[in-house]
Amino acid sequence: MLNVEDWAEIRRLHRAEGVPIKEIARRLGVARNTVRAALSSDRPPKYQRAPRGSVADAFEPQIRALLQEWPKMPAPVVAQKIGWPYSMSPLKKRLAAIRPEYVGIDPVDRVVYEPGQVTQCDLWFPEPRVPVAAGQERVLPVLVLTLGFSRFLTATMIPSRQAGDILSGMWELIGGIGRVTKTLVWDRESAIGGTGRVSAPAAAFAGTLATKITLAPPRDPEFKGLVERNNRFLETSFLPGRLFTSPADFNTQLGEWLERANARTVRSIQGRPVDLLETDYLSMLPLPPVAPQIGLNHRIRLGRDYYVRVDAVDYSVDPRVIGRFVDVTASPDKVTVFCEGQVVARHHRSWAKHGVITDSAHAATAAQMRRALSAQRQKRQAATRHHADGHAVGLRALPDYDALFGVDFTNPTEKVSNT
Repeated sequence: MLNVEDWAEIRRLHRAEGVPIKEIARRLGVARNTVRAALSSDRPPKYQRAPRGSVADAFEPQIRALLQEWPKMPAPVVAQKIGWPYSMSPLKKRLAAIRPEYVGIDPVDRVVYEPGQVTQCDLWFPEPRVPVAAGQERVLPVLVLTLGFSRFLTATMIPSRQAGDILSGMWELIGGIGRVTKTLVWDRESAIGGTGRVSAPAAAFAGTLATKITLAPPRDPEFKGLVERNNRFLETSFLPGRLFTSPADFNTQLGEWLERANARTVRSIQGRPVDLLETDYLSMLPLPPVAPQIGLNHRIRLGRDYYVRVDAVDYSVDPRVIGRFVDVTASPDKVTVFCEGQVVARHHRSWAKHGVITDSAHAATAAQMRRALSAQRQKRQAATRHHADGHAVGLRALPDYDALFGVDFTNPTEKVSNT
């Protein structure tokens, strides 16, 4: 085969110096047809090895028969079905080459986000357990938001994945930015859109902010790929080498790390999120003057034990409202109980499970009420007459005596009959 140096020399001699083909063939010791071929080619010669067979060639009809019925059958299962005797590498290469003929190719378009258009939302569950009480640790969800245009990242740990806690976290993060995008993208998180439709609390939240919530298709993480990649970024860049003493400590360390993360250059946008946030901000919607309905809320009749339950933790309430309806409101930080518009309990919210939080003032009031009730019972008991043997004397009502003697005080003209 003619090498590149000879190919270049043939073209130089003929085109630059005008040497005839016959003379070039004599000088270089090659055939005249070889010279003609070099002159007619506009590219240098390239060696191409003759294709060799593969050990997978004999198995290809069986492989295609399996893929015809089960296009996504994994390579180990294919190997088992066809009795593959060799290493997996040749089989995997052949599957990669022919599987698209049966599965098809699903191209992905490049998505361009306009300023103020979209925020992608997700829950991230970091593996480290965070201490929430003495001797108790929990894996807690972290709410992660990513702005589509600027790639600005913000996040916070929340107590639970209930709708009220998720919406409280969203309001905190959105309030930290100062505005909200026209669309909030969520996957089918049970509290947001687990049924395939936006839940009532989430719809009310979006309506108050004049934005909308869009649910991703089922089993399609690429639909919100920005926040999914940021979840991995948090996993690999924030968590390693860190220890946390409480949820508050986790959020403090996370806030400090986010400042540095948003100051890095993102390759896909060739800029820093903190610099592009201003452009994003100007196209976002202003926040409403009234806060949306957030937090955990429920109404209950207060029982004799004067406690209400919020997320598996019991909180004491003023026992003077026992038997009446109370309204319980819980944010990630505090629990407040109202009775007819008056605050009857206020506690710092515990993120632990199966705890009991008691206000000493409530316990003192309950003890005082029990003492007063006991004294009242003793007073009633002391007013009861007793026989010499100790048993109580039964007292007959006065109207019984009137009936016995035939007296009717409602009729003054009636006289007592002689007996």
